[in-house]
Amino acid sequence: MSDVLRQLDCILAQRKNNADSDKSYVASLHQKGLNKILEKVGEEAFETVLAARDAESDGDTKNLIYETADLWFHSLVMLSHLGEDSQAVLNELARRFDMSGLEEKASRNK
Repeated sequence: MSDVLRQLDCILAQRKNNADSDKSYVASLHQKGLNKILEKVGEEAFETVLAARDAESDGDTKNLIYETADLWFHSLVMLSHLGEDSQAVLNELARRFDMSGLEEKASRNK
């Protein structure tokens, strides 16, 4: 796993359980609850979509990378809030190797 993801997982777990919500953005999100975290994930997803659209038209991906980082970060906070971490997502991606996207989609429970 990426060292950055591993470090983020550790920091998010520490701030979820031990940080003062007046001094830690992550702790404040956890204190506000899942709905606030989901709101941030949705906001960042929308901003990422807009940045991708702009990147296609102007050829500059700098804002797209910035917004994608925000989206990933808030997704990691969401996972942390629900007792998961980035390794669970990496494991799922690894499971999908050697499987076509169509096969993977068909294998999902409906």
